[in-house]
Amino acid sequence: MAKAKTVTTIPATVNRFNSSPITQVKKRRVAGYARVSTDTDEQFTSYEAQVDYYTNYIKSREDWEFVSVFTDEGISGTSTKHREGFRKMIEEAMAGKLDLIITKSVSRFARNTVDSLSTIRKLKEIGCECYFEKENIWTFDGKGELLLTIMSSLAQEESRSISENVKWGHRKRFADGKVSVPFGRFLGYKRGEDGNLVIDEDEAVTVRKIYRLFLSGLTPHAVAKRLTSEGIPTPGGKDKWNPSTIKSILTNEKYKGDALLQKEFTVDYLTKKKKTNEGEVPQYYVENNHEPIISPEVFEMVQQEFERRKDGSSRYSGVDIFSSKIKCGCCGSYFGSKVWHSTDKYRRIIWQCNHKFDGQKCTTPHLTEDEIKAAFIKAVNKLLKNKNELISNIELIRKTLCDVSALEEQQKSKRTEMAVLIEEMNDCIATNARIAQNQEEYRKRYDSIVCRYESAKAEYEKIEKQISDNLARSEVMSAFIKTLKKQGGAVTAFDDALWGGLLDYLTVYKKDDIRFTFKDGTEIKV
Repeated sequence: MAKAKTVTTIPATVNRFNSSPITQVKKRRVAGYARVSTDTDEQFTSYEAQVDYYTNYIKSREDWEFVSVFTDEGISGTSTKHREGFRKMIEEAMAGKLDLIITKSVSRFARNTVDSLSTIRKLKEIGCECYFEKENIWTFDGKGELLLTIMSSLAQEESRSISENVKWGHRKRFADGKVSVPFGRFLGYKRGEDGNLVIDEDEAVTVRKIYRLFLSGLTPHAVAKRLTSEGIPTPGGKDKWNPSTIKSILTNEKYKGDALLQKEFTVDYLTKKKKTNEGEVPQYYVENNHEPIISPEVFEMVQQEFERRKDGSSRYSGVDIFSSKIKCGCCGSYFGSKVWHSTDKYRRIIWQCNHKFDGQKCTTPHLTEDEIKAAFIKAVNKLLKNKNELISNIELIRKTLCDVSALEEQQKSKRTEMAVLIEEMNDCIATNARIAQNQEEYRKRYDSIVCRYESAKAEYEKIEKQISDNLARSEVMSAFIKTLKKQGGAVTAFDDALWGGLLDYLTVYKKDDIRFTFKDGTEIKV
């Protein structure tokens, strides 16, 4: 007969979470965690109170050993990414230096459910418990994780609600046309008494200089280099300018007195990730919001210049006043500078086609800087022979061809048409939500309205571009006339200002066939 099965229990003698015997009395190493999400005075008081409370509370327990109180000030709890105090505390725990972490509530620990649970589980694995005082949750307790999941979800939902309220407030302010910028880092403007933008004349000088240098032919990189060398501080007060900062200033519509609101938006309230608004949420364009530093015409000239440089057959270079101004009559590429005899007394700089020795060789000759300057002086003097007549003709052309009044009326009409179609679209959606109807017919009707709207929008944008082109062209002619008027008699020496103010480009065919195209469209051969 088989013997009866016998089971003997062998009691545990070692702590599950560390190698110390269960019978050994050991103080738990305890740390507190305190966080406030804003840096206001009221929150600062709360923060100090939390630190003081947990320090005294932990030290008052004989079975606890005080380690530290880890803190984060003015930091959101939706992510652990930027919370240095929190990250340091977890690192200490993972290194086996903590047995217990005490914090005020689940929302102080983390408002992100995933972050909260993953961190708790990670700590649990290495034997570090967490205690949430307000909810009375111990994470080693059997029902601790269930309660923690519920409370973390509530905390996350509260964050989402706060985020939605803040977002609504921002969009309401945008819809009301209220403009706000980071004044401390916004070059050229300061905050006015009404909160709007007011020109800071000292800084506005730098803004105007940036626009002038760019239109004279320099690239954002070259402009940045020039400002850095002149010791002009950046908007952030630094010594070195970045080309991206220059480009941002050159393309920011606020410098012409307008404001485009909601250029970017927050994609996720938990990660705080932002992205450029490409039509996902509404934008608001406020015209004539404040006094401009740059005239709208000059601003449009700059935008057109960006497009012109982008469309060139060769990469645009603006490191020198001659860069991207000299075209090859053979292949259409730009001329670039080359140094001959760089190490001896015959050293000189010449300009030749950048594609002269690529594949099919260009037959255009090289030019020295002196030859370019001499040819330009001849061309300008030819231009000045009939200066008064030329100025009269340009002014007449400017008034007739650059007039935008008719275009503005067309634009106004299209804007009204678009507003009516948006209203129709909303009515169509609202009716479908209230009344049961054939969804195929509803979709056809809705798609028809959208199609008409897209067509009207395309026409509106086309008219808008034409207006911008006309205004920019008008400003080019106006600047051309001013430069001509300033020039009294014949030109005897090369002048950088005349080169930048009068010339559009020159095309080289032969040594005795160089054609200068001026900004009014006049072409002169020398």
